This record gives sequence, structure tokens and C-alpha cells, in this order.
Amino acid sequence: MKTLYLLRHAKSSWKYEELSDHDRPLNKRGRADAPLIGQELLERKVKVDLIISSSAVRAITTASLIAKELGLDPEKIGVQEELYHIAADDLVMFIQSLPEEYANVMLVGHNPTFSEVANLLAPEKNIVEMPTASIVALSFDCNYWGQVSSDNAKLLFFDYPKNYR
Repeated sequence: MKTLYLLRHAKSSWKYEELSDHDRPLNKRGRADAPLIGQELLERKVKVDLIISSSAVRAITTASLIAKELGLDPEKIGVQEELYHIAADDLVMFIQSLPEEYANVMLVGHNPTFSEVANLLAPEKNIVEMPTASIVALSFDCNYWGQVSSDNAKLLFFDYPKNYR
């Protein structure tokens, strides 16, 4: 059994026009929403073995805030540059190549790719668009990440901060 958590980064700030898109930080709401989702994951007793984040500042910050709420060692947060502008098909291949020693992996990244992949993998295919700081949890009835597909997937939950504000 493999479990995948697709987390869209929390709300970012457009306040600093001199910053590139890659370097934009979280805004006030984003800094509040990420821990909120982390607390909800903790209440759901979510177990994460590894978090892999896009290299964008807003994604790394989101990953760090979630990890803190879950009590996850910061060394269990990896950063992958390729997740910043990855296409949906490439993200599926990335998922299928995750290290086998990790059964529960969270990826932190961006739309539209995360929404597209959630809909590609979830049997329900009804996740219209993931808002900021939203999370899609999928379990796969398989032993290896390379076997992950919509055929063996089950949507565990789709959650976002607006449900708790």
C-alpha cells in the first residue's frame, strides 16, 4: 500500500514586485493556512515519511510549516527543482519513481499541474481545481510506486483551509 499527499502551496504574496515568481514568499493568510492544514492532518492521524517540495520559496515554506505541525524531522523534507514547472505526465512519472522505502509521501507544488494529476489519479476525477493550501490524499493498492495508477487508487480526502475558517 502506498499513500500520496498532493499539497498545493499556501497563498503567496505579490507584495514584492522585484521578486521573481520563484522567490515569492507566503502572505499572511498563507502563513496561517499552512499550519491549519497541518493541524487537520495531525487530527486525521496522517503519517508522512517524506515531503518533497518544489524549489519555490512559497512551496518550501509551506512544506516546512506542515512538517512542523506533523512533528516531522526537517531532514525528511527534500527539494526538487523539477517540481517547480513540471507537466502533469512528468509528475506522474516522478511519483512512479519515488523511493520504495517510503510508503507515505507528500509532494508540495503548484497548479495547474497538481489539480491535473489529482484528477488523473483519483478514480472520482471531480477535483475541479485545488485552491491554495489544499491537499488531496490518495492511497494505492500496490507494493511499488511504479504501479501507481488510477486503476488501483482510492481518494481518501480532498481538504482545504476554507473548510476550517
